[in-house]
Amino acid sequence: MKPFSQACENNQAPILSQLKDFFADRKKVLEIGSGTGQHAVYFGGAMSALQWQCGDLIGNHPGIRAWLDEAQLPNVLVPIEIDADQPGWNVGQYDAVFSANTLHIMSWQQVERLFQHLGEVLLPSAKLAVYGPFNYQGRFTCDSNARFDQWLKQTAAHQGIRDFETVERLAQQIGLRLLADKEMPANNRLLLWQK
Repeated sequence: MKPFSQACENNQAPILSQLKDFFADRKKVLEIGSGTGQHAVYFGGAMSALQWQCGDLIGNHPGIRAWLDEAQLPNVLVPIEIDADQPGWNVGQYDAVFSANTLHIMSWQQVERLFQHLGEVLLPSAKLAVYGPFNYQGRFTCDSNARFDQWLKQTAAHQGIRDFETVERLAQQIGLRLLADKEMPANNRLLLWQK
């Protein structure tokens, strides 16, 4: 049975409206944290000129494959293992990377390692798009994000909404320049960088 995320269903159209322009000149996208596989199928189907490479922890691969098997999209590739804790990913290089709702479920050390890995997989002039909730100057943007952060920490102590400024520093350290910080529905943001 295919896994299903209502959050994916809710956010995919607004994200696509931004990615269509941002990735218009791209060829190969690596998705980090493909989750259920819903985003890969939706975005890959809508942007058929792109090769969309799914990536996630091994445990999520069966669910992603279920979505891909049903969709049969030639430009969306079966998932590869992406684990921030593993040294040397050996996954090739890409001119674009996309990740949604990942940074707040990883530990901060994993977020730091993720950006180190990104330094290896991003081609010159590559673009990075990261979607999710963020704090600004150490403060929540709304009460619902504060409640969500509390729930995350109760679920697992290492989780939590990240500060934009600290993530931006990690991006700068690998040669990324912030192009846009887009306000999205449900108190989320879409951060867009280019190398």
